[in-house]
Amino acid sequence: MFAAVRDGTRLACKIHGDSKNEKRVALIHSLAMDHTFWTPVAERLAQDAAVLTIDCRGHGASDKPAGPYHVEQFADDLADVLDHLGWSKTVVAGASMGGCVSLAFALRHPGRLQGLGLFDTTACYGDNALPAWRERADKAMSEGLAGLIDFQKTRWFSDSFRAANPKVVQDCIDVFLRNDLAAYAATCVMLGVADLRAGLPSIKAPTRILVGEEDYATPVAMAQAMHAGIAGSTLRIVKGARHLSPLEIPDDVAAELRALLP
Repeated sequence: MFAAVRDGTRLACKIHGDSKNEKRVALIHSLAMDHTFWTPVAERLAQDAAVLTIDCRGHGASDKPAGPYHVEQFADDLADVLDHLGWSKTVVAGASMGGCVSLAFALRHPGRLQGLGLFDTTACYGDNALPAWRERADKAMSEGLAGLIDFQKTRWFSDSFRAANPKVVQDCIDVFLRNDLAAYAATCVMLGVADLRAGLPSIKAPTRILVGEEDYATPVAMAQAMHAGIAGSTLRIVKGARHLSPLEIPDDVAAELRALLP
């Protein structure tokens, strides 16, 4: 189904499980993925909660308006989808880019947040992150997304997972290659400028943080910084996992989310 947000952009979304379930989880995907990114986790949670997955603006089947984009805008998009569904409160969680969006949602809409899940993500990629993100965006625009595949595959998954699960890897590649170049570039710049560190101490909702031990896209130190900034949060470091934990270790991620359900 589709939901129109405040500026008229239409976002694709899907609910797993019973839409009338009063226990609710909204999940936000990583950069250049779409709502199917969360399917393994959503299937594991569908008996416990209504699980919303969306295609963020610029991604998947959602509209792809011109940038610039901002994580706060993506957070407001989620709030508008929740309004469309009549969900007043929910657990919100995201991976990588989706984690930044989830943090922004926690800061902009704290009264709607029942719990916060942060997977392989960060509150900020660093004070000097923008040039590297612009370089990635420029490479995509000039050479196409196919030129980034080798770089992405090794960041996404551990060596052993890639060898044992070629279909999962290929599905991610297929989604990645379908991205709109301009929207991808705008999202890269969005992540390069995102900085949510100052708001971390204000987050009061139960928060669970998980990161792969081998994640070098958002390293363990970034997860530790969020854990230090959010009082009462938990932190789990998973041995052997890399950047896309919801696909590599969905049982672990589902367990963290299940613990956040009211």
